[in-house]
Amino acid sequence: MSKTLALILLSMSLSGFVSAQENSETKGIRWLSFEQAVANNDAKPKKIFVDMYTHWCGWCKRMDATTFEDPAVASYINEHYYAVKFNAETKDSIFFKDQYFQYKPEYKSNELAAILMNGKMSYPTSVYLDGESNLISPVPGYLTAEQFLPILRYFAEDFYKTQSWDDYVKSPVK
Repeated sequence: MSKTLALILLSMSLSGFVSAQENSETKGIRWLSFEQAVANNDAKPKKIFVDMYTHWCGWCKRMDATTFEDPAVASYINEHYYAVKFNAETKDSIFFKDQYFQYKPEYKSNELAAILMNGKMSYPTSVYLDGESNLISPVPGYLTAEQFLPILRYFAEDFYKTQSWDDYVKSPVK
């Protein structure tokens, strides 16, 4: 009888562990590869958010540990964007818009990173693509959750199409 009880308790604790693990995964940002995000966007259009980072960038790591861990940021990104973590210095080839993009030593980055960041290699940089995977805008620099959420809304909700950033930040609705 005690073995049965022990097995039941073990089973219950394992199922609780799995549920807790699933909950923690659903609370965070659902990161995709660049190719996955573009493929998802082709099937079901949605904006794409690209976190352009490097492995040596301290501010990138800080943004990962703070801004991207904020529940409001994660929830908003998951609802309105396909999210990509893109190591700008990747040596992997990236296939996008019918061509391959390679690492270029003269850029010290992948050429797709240089294109998406308009040649301004600064990390971290948040890059926004529209529902057809066209570049809307890169936004360089570390951002807190409070700074980041209005920017996410500006692009996700198409405010960028009708008003400048300066007008948007002055408006009462954000």
